[in-house]
Amino acid sequence: MAKVQIEGATLEYTEQGAAEPVVFVHGSASDFRTWQAQIGALGEGYRAIAYSRRYHWPNRTIVDGADYAMGEHVADLAAVLRSLNAAPAHLVGHSYGGFVALLLALREPALVQSLVLSEPPVITLFVSNQPKPAEMLWLLLTRPGTAVAIAKLGATGIGPATAAARRDDMEEAMRRMGRAVLGPQFYARLSAARREQVRANAIAAEFLGSGFPPLEERALRGMDRPVLLVSGQRSPRVFYHLANRLAELLPHAERIRIPGASHLVHEDNAPAYNLALLAHLRRRKS
Repeated sequence: MAKVQIEGATLEYTEQGAAEPVVFVHGSASDFRTWQAQIGALGEGYRAIAYSRRYHWPNRTIVDGADYAMGEHVADLAAVLRSLNAAPAHLVGHSYGGFVALLLALREPALVQSLVLSEPPVITLFVSNQPKPAEMLWLLLTRPGTAVAIAKLGATGIGPATAAARRDDMEEAMRRMGRAVLGPQFYARLSAARREQVRANAIAAEFLGSGFPPLEERALRGMDRPVLLVSGQRSPRVFYHLANRLAELLPHAERIRIPGASHLVHEDNAPAYNLALLAHLRRRKS
């Protein structure tokens, strides 16, 4: 492992290859280890870089009272790209990391060649972090399937997990959220090593912090970078609805569904995911 020093933090990363940069941005309850199957697959033809985001293993943990703010993670990603001379890069983001990568492409497009986004939780395209009744009513009238899916995620995942985090019961918080975003069957089959990774990255401040920033539809319509939207064939329905809206708004978006995979698409079916990723990268070279 190597380390990169950015403002206010030292982040560990792994790197393989020396060609066109591809930078991997992990999601919640994860660190750079989640990308091990992708780093090996890309290392010969690309410069594959996976880093652990601020506060994630094995980096320094968050201090009491600090905000786990997405804006800080976006700024960190920009700093990593500059510090490692890896811009413009193809950004590959999963879940929370996909949201981070998308925001960077909107804010600093010169740093980005293309995006591969696996089920970013762009709920703030529809409602605020703590949805008001009027917001949910309007969404129910205009996009009923999306409204039901977001309400279910809140009732079975975000709400109970946040309550557990307030009690400092992170085992329960991760169980509740894991079952909600992966599905009970996929959560139950997590390996011992993957459960250890979850525990190493169970951060109460992520549930209790400022949440997701709002997304503007106009900004997404103006995105000029190619985007591959990746979904798991067996993911909870909420991610299908979120990806649908992104596909409607992003002018240069393609979609692919990975068979037999849930929300951890790049882990659940790494061979199929890697083929899709490599195909996307080759198209960018043509």
